[in-house]
Amino acid sequence: MVSGTFFSQKLKPVSYPDGSQKLSGLVTSNAGKKLPGVLILPAWKGIDEEAKTAAIELEKQGYIAFIADIYGEGKIPADNEAAAKSSGYYKKNYAEYQKRISLALEQLKKNGAIADKTAVIGYCFGGTGALEAARGNLPVAGVVSIHGSLAKDQTRKSEKLNAKILIENPADDKSVTPDDYSNLIKEMNDGNADWQMITYAHSKHTFTDPKSPDYNEVMAKRAWNHTLMFLKEILK
Repeated sequence: MVSGTFFSQKLKPVSYPDGSQKLSGLVTSNAGKKLPGVLILPAWKGIDEEAKTAAIELEKQGYIAFIADIYGEGKIPADNEAAAKSSGYYKKNYAEYQKRISLALEQLKKNGAIADKTAVIGYCFGGTGALEAARGNLPVAGVVSIHGSLAKDQTRKSEKLNAKILIENPADDKSVTPDDYSNLIKEMNDGNADWQMITYAHSKHTFTDPKSPDYNEVMAKRAWNHTLMFLKEILK
C-alpha cells in the first residue's frame, strides 16, 4: 500500500471554484508539462486511496492525472449512508455532475494536459461520472467506467456519443441488473458509440479496491491493464 506521506509528496492540492463552492482536487507532480491528461473521478466517499494510487501510476505512464473533487470542501460524506445520499443527488441531477466534471477537466488542462488528448476514468460513483462525461459530450477522447452504475433514467433521450467508451463491469455486481446491462448496450448503439464492455468473472462490485472485501487481485490487475491499453490507444 502507498503511504499518506508518499501521496503528499507526489500529489499537489489544487483549489478551484464552482460559484461559491470551493473545490479541492489533486494533481500529479508532472503538472505543467505538455502531456496527455487523465481525469480521475473517485468513488462515492470522495477522493480516496484508490484514486490517489491510480493518479501516481498514471504519472509513471506519462500522463498528467487530476483527481476531481465532486462534492466540495466541507461536504465529504462521513459514512455509507451519507455517501449514498450525496452520490444519489448527483446521479439524479446529472447536469450538475457533468458541470463538476467539466470544471475538473478545465483544471486538468490548466495543469498542462494537451487539450485534445484527455480522458476520464472513474470508480464506482466515478464510473457513473465517466459515463455522464460521455453522455454530456464533454471534450474528451474517451472514458473508462470501472464498476460504475450502468443505469440511466429511461426518460432521458439518448444522444450521439462522441467519446470512445470502455466499461469494466464485475460479473457479480448486485447493483447492476440485467435491464441496466441491456439498456446500456442499447444506449451505446443508439448513440453510435465506439464502445467496449469487459466483464470480470467472480468479481463483486468494488473488485479493484485493495481495501474492499470484494477485492479480486487477478481481475483488478487485468482491469488496470485494460485501462492502460485503452488510454494508450486514444491518447498516444
